[in-house]
Amino acid sequence: MTRVPTPAEPASPPHNAAASAPDSVPSSRVAKRSLSRRFLNRPEVGSLMGAVAVFVLFMAIAEPFRSLDAFTTVLYASSTIGIMAVAVSLLMIGGEFDLSAGVGVVTSALAAAMFAFQFSTNVWIGVAVALALSLTIGFVNGLIVVKTKLPSFLVTLAMFMMLQGLNLAVTRAVTGSVSTQSIANMDGFGSAQAIFATNVSIGEFSVRITVLWWILFVALATWILLRTKVGNWIYAAGGNPDAARAVGVPVNFTKIGLFMSVGFMAWFVGMHQLFRFNTVQSGEGVGNELLFIAACVIGGCALMGGWGTAIGAAIGALIFGMTRMGIVFAGWNADLFMFFIGATLLVATVLNLWVRLRTARR
Repeated sequence: MTRVPTPAEPASPPHNAAASAPDSVPSSRVAKRSLSRRFLNRPEVGSLMGAVAVFVLFMAIAEPFRSLDAFTTVLYASSTIGIMAVAVSLLMIGGEFDLSAGVGVVTSALAAAMFAFQFSTNVWIGVAVALALSLTIGFVNGLIVVKTKLPSFLVTLAMFMMLQGLNLAVTRAVTGSVSTQSIANMDGFGSAQAIFATNVSIGEFSVRITVLWWILFVALATWILLRTKVGNWIYAAGGNPDAARAVGVPVNFTKIGLFMSVGFMAWFVGMHQLFRFNTVQSGEGVGNELLFIAACVIGGCALMGGWGTAIGAAIGALIFGMTRMGIVFAGWNADLFMFFIGATLLVATVLNLWVRLRTARR
């Protein structure tokens, strides 16, 4: 039997103790393990793997998908979801949801179009009115959430229903139909279209300006999250709001600001839709809020808050764009789009959870 050493008798060192000591591990191996662990612990790793898989799939089975024109179409389809996903991802990191975001896009576009047309003003006046309205909706959502402590799911669901009803009722009352009149010939339309809905030539191909705005917004959101105290507030407010308040984080201010940022992005996407099509259908936007949230979840944002990145949400939106256009290019039934999105959401969520648990055990 092995004798247990007494306190006065030091235990013999294990065999080859020098080789097992931490100081003897080559620094290159430690660095590699540390680098790989940090990479696998990134929230967007699962979505990046999913994006690569979707890209390879449609490159293999859909010949039109391989063209440059198809690539620009995919980017455009991704950008219209991705711009909203930027703000929604920040809100989710902050621990909240906004189910009124999809309908809020249409509310903003309707407000701009009807105000400019009915009052015969420059369209930029309508744009400004729509911005004020969208920010107000975000502010009201945030204020109710922080003051009542009600789940943001319920508050924004109520706002979703109210906006949906108002969009239809007000549009019918003002225009006599379910859509706005065309504003293509009104003053300021050309300059507004150049900002929100024009095509931009880059080398040999042309992309919608929304793609460039999307990249800019993702970069700005990433900088805020990683390089500013506001980013620390967002993560803290979503991770543990009570502890965040204890160390001086303005949690209520942060959450209201995040809801208003969703309102701002809803305004921006609404202006794109208005100045691309010249008119707006009042019944649109229903269901899009789920796509925004799904893009963020696919991109690694935690449902409980405190975890995620804007880059991950952008990758999630890119998966949406590739899937939507890839199904068309492959000649499949377009009704399968939501099935693939649901399957991708499920796989990405499980993969993100697996990666986080595996990394935590190391």
